[in-house]
Amino acid sequence: MTFEAASGGAHPAFDAPRAVRAGEELDAAALTAFIEQELGAHGPISVQQFPGGHSNLTYAITHGDRDYVLRRPPFGSKVKSAHDMGREVAVLSKLAPVYGKAPRVLAFDEAGTILGAPFYLMERRRGVILRRGLPPALAADHAAIQRICELLVDALVELHAVDYTAAGLGDFGKPAGYIERQVTGWTERYTKSQTDDIPAVTEVAAWLAQHRPADGAPALIHNDFKFDNVIFDGALESITGVLDWEMTTIGDPLMDLGTTLSYWAQQSDPPAYHQLPFGPTAAPGMLTRDQIARRYLERSGRRADSLVFYYAFGLIKTAVIAQQIYYRFKQGLTQDPRFAAMIMGVRLLSEQARTAIDKQRL
Repeated sequence: MTFEAASGGAHPAFDAPRAVRAGEELDAAALTAFIEQELGAHGPISVQQFPGGHSNLTYAITHGDRDYVLRRPPFGSKVKSAHDMGREVAVLSKLAPVYGKAPRVLAFDEAGTILGAPFYLMERRRGVILRRGLPPALAADHAAIQRICELLVDALVELHAVDYTAAGLGDFGKPAGYIERQVTGWTERYTKSQTDDIPAVTEVAAWLAQHRPADGAPALIHNDFKFDNVIFDGALESITGVLDWEMTTIGDPLMDLGTTLSYWAQQSDPPAYHQLPFGPTAAPGMLTRDQIARRYLERSGRRADSLVFYYAFGLIKTAVIAQQIYYRFKQGLTQDPRFAAMIMGVRLLSEQARTAIDKQRL
């Protein structure tokens, strides 16, 4: 039995597209003309929107008998470097042939004249995305739950093992000094988007600046690797796709692991922390953050004197991303009501980082 068949597509684990949110509609006529010119497809067009995600917008496009996924920057965003469609296209175009979990790009409007912003179309991969809960048939199967955790870690290890130079991606980052630039850069981003006085953010940022480890052997890193950015097959026995490559670069892979850990709530965390939308990571049977980290180190052969730095950094980076989204909401650049609660996430994430530093454990 596959979980896809068991749920009929209605379970929250399935990332079914929905009606497009108000204010985020696409020009269907212009898009139809573009697809017909670039891909030679014909027929009626249907545009829906995937509800998850808080940065670049993702749409499900059906044109005739073909399905695509469209990615474009959020409406109202002025931060071009944070929503670089050309960079995503370049990464996926070179990565897909050597990392089968990366979707293929099919067409790209770099000029942004068709829909008012650059966008690209890629192949649509169907399956299960674990955004919120687990399929009911899986909830009591702790062996299967452990397996999906291991699959997630192993997919990250596989990505970090890609020979990025041979793939033509050697110029997609500057690995020397990566950790220092990340700590400094995310601290500056927070300052520029700050709206509230949250001491934990500045305290943790100062600690990170004082406790930077040396850069490890570089790898191609995703920078947003988590359950709701991977697609499982219907039986939850393999990962068939990895999504959202907008922050991909070359750097220390332990920083990538730290970001993954920052999305991993577990049962021992404070009740308030479980309010964050981290999916099913705290469900019974899920691996703990320490177990996730240990599997990664065992599988990758990498070493870390202390993982607390990478975890705390991941939490602060995630907090700053939430702060930037909240700032856009406060400035009226987006009307998405989901963004009103982002400031609570900034507080919870920064407090979690401070606690991890104080206790020196994940």
